[in-house]
Amino acid sequence: MKCFDEQSFDVFDVEGLDARMVEIRAKIQPIFSDIMTEVAKRLTAYTGEESFVHIAQHRRRSRYAPESTWSAISDNKRGYKSQAHLQLGIWQDYVFMYLSIIDNPKPKQTYATYLASHHTFPEDFIYSIDHTKPDYFSVTEGVDAAIDRLYNVKKGEFEVGRVIPRHSKIWQEDPTQYILETFETLFPIYQQLNQLTD
Repeated sequence: MKCFDEQSFDVFDVEGLDARMVEIRAKIQPIFSDIMTEVAKRLTAYTGEESFVHIAQHRRRSRYAPESTWSAISDNKRGYKSQAHLQLGIWQDYVFMYLSIIDNPKPKQTYATYLASHHTFPEDFIYSIDHTKPDYFSVTEGVDAAIDRLYNVKKGEFEVGRVIPRHSKIWQEDPTQYILETFETLFPIYQQLNQLTD
């Protein structure tokens, strides 16, 4: 199974939308496909529901090259943003593995209410409140306020999971296993959130 390497991060040094997309398709999307196909297989076995892999194509972009790119898993063949989903993605400085609630899905407040009383995350987990920015924070600080923001702010978002920084020692060890284990840690909360809206 392919995994990310230094060349994956170097893609974001390529100037221009078309040129960068060529590199993303050649050097990053095959990795997304390999890893997320395995994650989807494991998730399907865990939940009993078929899981589908989606890979961002950035088709709406006409000018600026993407600063990050990602893939997602949901139980909806047509898309993923309408529900809580799993994401594997990459910025220039790190790879991320998230449970994601983005782009104002209809059950957002239902998710936030559940998360407010059910969020015992591992201490090495981090969270993000805006999928368009690279900033992230430790779950040991401010996570309650982030979940409250998800509930109360129209464009509020919440993503939680782990990152592997570009220069982390994990890349010299077994990054694929680390990624798979992170997603398996997220399976229960993914299942619980999506059962709320069944």
